[in-house]
Amino acid sequence: MIIKRSITKEDIRDLPKAAFPGKIDVIHTEQEAQKAVDYLKSCKVVGIDSETRPSFTKGQINKVGLLQISSDEICFLFRLNHTGLIQPIIDLLEDPELLKVGLSLHDDFKMLHKRASFTPEGCVELQHYVDQFGISDKSLQKIYGILFGEKISKTQRLSNWEADVLTDKQKVYAATDAWACLQIYNRLEELKASGDYQLEPASVALTATQEVHSGTP
Repeated sequence: MIIKRSITKEDIRDLPKAAFPGKIDVIHTEQEAQKAVDYLKSCKVVGIDSETRPSFTKGQINKVGLLQISSDEICFLFRLNHTGLIQPIIDLLEDPELLKVGLSLHDDFKMLHKRASFTPEGCVELQHYVDQFGISDKSLQKIYGILFGEKISKTQRLSNWEADVLTDKQKVYAATDAWACLQIYNRLEELKASGDYQLEPASVALTATQEVHSGTP
């Protein structure tokens, strides 16, 4: 596999859309959360992400409304605006044996700390992890596009994550983000183990960037 160093917005725009293919389980109660955590702790690695209802009022910052944690088969959507950041979820975040993979985890955890205190353990930050493969892009959408040739839609990003009922589009969007983090990690681990990859020559990446800026077709 040839790994690109970066990918342009124009290139991403033409890619087919990626979507989480598994089961999505929305968690509203502490009992449901405990069952979900018991399952997730049986996994070796999970993907993690969060969503916050956007604020259009200056100075107002909302708390995290949704925490998504995904295995390959199931993504759990923890509705924190209903449950708060309860102990079963904290136990999972602090579990050093369960590898939790995400992007911009520092920002996610900073926001989650507004709900409760915890010390995250067993975490992999993709923005740092991709450095060893020569990938310079740091957004989830671009990293996924480079590795899988598909784009992650961002159309639901600014939707209401505290709505009484999440729409199907919101659920798929949220699940896809967490699942994509896991898929990126798994793909890179496979490539590292096999050694079956090469980094795109710097001259090729530079030429592609120059063509975009110059408008060359």
